[in-house]
Amino acid sequence: MTLIDILILVAIGGVAITLGFGIFGLYRNTDASRNRSNKLMRLRVVLQAAAIILLIIGMAIKSAHSG
Repeated sequence: MTLIDILILVAIGGVAITLGFGIFGLYRNTDASRNRSNKLMRLRVVLQAAAIILLIIGMAIKSAHSG
């Protein structure tokens, strides 16, 4: 397993964890939890973008090494 594979797994795990916390925060009815949920969902979007970029880099590296 290469470094890029590990980074991809960490990014995907971060997206899943952030999504879980964000959804859990939606079920509370306080203003603070809604605000925190919105921040977590913005963080999730950033983490998703990072995961996609890492996937593209990983695919480019693997295709360059394979032939």
